[in-house]
Amino acid sequence: MKKIVSLAVLTAVLAGCADLSTTGNNTSYGDGFGEEPLTMDAPVQSLNDSYLLAPAPKYYIGTAYKVDDVQYIPVEDMTYNQTGVVGIIPTELNGTKTSNGEVFDINQMVATSKTLPLPTIARVTNLDNGQSTVVRINNRGPFVNTRLMDLSPAAAQKIGLNGQGKVQIQVLSEQSMAVKNATLGATAPAAVETSVAVVEPQPVAQPVQPVQVAEPVAVAPVSGDYSVQVAAFYAQDSADSLAQRMKTYGDAVVVNEGDMFKVRIVNLDAAQARGVIDALRNNEGMAPGLLKNGRWVNADSI
Repeated sequence: MKKIVSLAVLTAVLAGCADLSTTGNNTSYGDGFGEEPLTMDAPVQSLNDSYLLAPAPKYYIGTAYKVDDVQYIPVEDMTYNQTGVVGIIPTELNGTKTSNGEVFDINQMVATSKTLPLPTIARVTNLDNGQSTVVRINNRGPFVNTRLMDLSPAAAQKIGLNGQGKVQIQVLSEQSMAVKNATLGATAPAAVETSVAVVEPQPVAQPVQPVQVAEPVAVAPVSGDYSVQVAAFYAQDSADSLAQRMKTYGDAVVVNEGDMFKVRIVNLDAAQARGVIDALRNNEGMAPGLLKNGRWVNADSI
């Protein structure tokens, strides 16, 4: 039996996909599906479309947010492999800007994600017919709790979907790292230029100090209200390894929350937190998050 979608429902659908500032949304496309065993890895299709691996205007991760009472924490996760429900991005959004500054094109193989970095490359497999395609994830959403992802109309058609469907989503780590590096490489020179220390003229009898480029910020241990989250992992050894490397920026610790291990630099005052965030962006190409007294705040609010 076909369902007739009212104008009110269509309006709610567009709001759920287009309003990136929304932290709560009651729009729903139906009930989600339960988990079932993941399919085996299939060969990756040839990435003939140049835009899939092209540099983006920016590499965007973002900070934690809520949809209704469910919290989502964007993280870089190259092992992401989940099953769930997907929908289709409305064609009315064609030509609008995405969260990482790209332009949505209904004819390209693109998709949204609640937590993965933008852009990320992933394979999406329709679990009803086995058809798969590779997509470039370049926008946040969907802002409903019943779907993991929304696909462009072209991507949905590629895997035989004309509405909601159950899929497997697998991040392609090699391709995702390639597009990340391409994006950061396209923006890194400008960031480095601003971090070069100017050397004042020295008397002849004194040696001239070398120019320092984007040196890590050394942070003395204090008791501050701010913490900078560097990354989150499912594997504790990966978190421990990164935390050890982040010691050069301050008091780096691993915080276990649920099934994730989060690397944070803690006990910072506002000025120190600002310095750490800038250093991580310039030196490491990271997009850190910021907490004040344990609550997420905008990383650029200080």
